[in-house]
Amino acid sequence: MGKKVLLDYGSGGKASQRLISELFLKYLGNERLNRLDDAAFLTNLDGPLAMSTDSYTVDPLFFPGGNIGSLAVHGTVNDVAMLGARPMFLSCAFIIEEGLEMEVLEEIVASMGEAAKKSGVEIVTGDTKVVPKGAVDKIFINTTGIGQIVANPAPSGHRAKPGDVIIVSGSMGDHGLAILSHRQGIAFDSNVESDSAPLNHLVLKLVQEIPDIHVLRDPTRGGLATTLNEIAQQSQVECLIFEDKIPIREEVKGGCSFLGLDPLYLANEGKLICILPENQAEKALEIMRSDPLAQECAIIGQVSDERPGKVVLETGLGGHRLLDMLEGEQLPRIC
Repeated sequence: MGKKVLLDYGSGGKASQRLISELFLKYLGNERLNRLDDAAFLTNLDGPLAMSTDSYTVDPLFFPGGNIGSLAVHGTVNDVAMLGARPMFLSCAFIIEEGLEMEVLEEIVASMGEAAKKSGVEIVTGDTKVVPKGAVDKIFINTTGIGQIVANPAPSGHRAKPGDVIIVSGSMGDHGLAILSHRQGIAFDSNVESDSAPLNHLVLKLVQEIPDIHVLRDPTRGGLATTLNEIAQQSQVECLIFEDKIPIREEVKGGCSFLGLDPLYLANEGKLICILPENQAEKALEIMRSDPLAQECAIIGQVSDERPGKVVLETGLGGHRLLDMLEGEQLPRIC
């Protein structure tokens, strides 16, 4: 292969075959993908299934704590897991700009292979398109995931109930600020890394130990505030959260203060929100603290029926502020 991706690599001809055999199968290969049929032949899929798809256009492609490849795997694995499911298989589709450095593509694909291995999923089918220079910005990736639902009943944004408590698995806003701090032209001194990580192993422990988890969500675009608004509206409940209970790194607070951003609206790619009955909260915290990805977990609020569909923040001084859903895009191309 050459040093740059050419239109020929998306032609379906010999160049495409070289790209598949010498790059994609090198890092992503497994028994199902190696068959190279038009579709993946899947087995061992019984019972209710969860399926999710997402497209990744993050800028820059490489950032502290990950890159677009690992993010594309983690993001879809986590979306499938939030239904109380065990993710099993992924598809991936690449739209690549002509002229992308081949070593950049290789690093991205290698990280996808490593992320899939860490997540315990197989990438079983895929597609590659190469488009003329300027048609896309370097590379976009779509991943679709499917997995078996383990929880019964499955967690859902419609199931939050008055009396439930709201738990987050760790600090908020790390991914959003990590992307912003390394974006050309607005960089500033910060040690914040993206929290991009697969949450499926943690979720499996939670749903197996606590069958009565009502809601699991990963607060990605729009952050904690927007995700809680979605849940409050789906379940027609109030989500009351306490400012001094929400874990936020000092570096993130400082960066947000400098840039005029609210960390409650910044994206996370390795954290989850868990809503469940109060008498199960300590068990959930115990499970989370046993996992390296949830060491900073905390109860941050409670669910009530006082103001259905609303999210309210109780400040450190005891005041109350309505947290609305994010209007527009605070940070474009963060995932």
